[in-house]
Amino acid sequence: MQPLPDADPSPHQSITRISGQLRSPRRLELTEYLLEYVAGEDAEIRKTHFFGGRYENIYLDRTVHPTLDQIVKEAQFLAAGLLHVAAHDLAVGFWLNIMPPGSSTTLHRHDDMDELLSAVFYLMAPAGSGCLEIHEPGQVHKIEPIEGDFLFFSPQLPHAVSENQSQLTRFSIAMNFGPRHHVG
Repeated sequence: MQPLPDADPSPHQSITRISGQLRSPRRLELTEYLLEYVAGEDAEIRKTHFFGGRYENIYLDRTVHPTLDQIVKEAQFLAAGLLHVAAHDLAVGFWLNIMPPGSSTTLHRHDDMDELLSAVFYLMAPAGSGCLEIHEPGQVHKIEPIEGDFLFFSPQLPHAVSENQSQLTRFSIAMNFGPRHHVG
């Protein structure tokens, strides 16, 4: 296994930020492709959590675009390093979150199943497009998104995304990692 890239656990020990390897032109290309794909009538997608006039979670197959598959594989590798397990022993579930101006995501957790770690990857995160708010006893960490970064955190931590006050759409990929259940 390759060593983990430099991870920044500060200033909050329960949150780890890692810069992804995907560069800006490819993020923009993927964002444009996914927006078109999601809007298409033939797209094999599932949408859930309809709040405020939008679906918060948009699920699709990672193979719809090679760059999407690359992001999910990189996240799985990074999560495995943070959890000290082999990447092939981790299952990953992911969904798109498209937040137009004025949108926010309500307080929630990801601990309904056997999740070990949650993450978000920022494809497009214009200034003012909303902070990730992680709630811990007695404090709320407000974390500004940075395009191309992953944020990893415990799925048990309640979290929300503040209102997108920019004039542009924020586009992220949320993920959960849990144990892969091997048959046999």
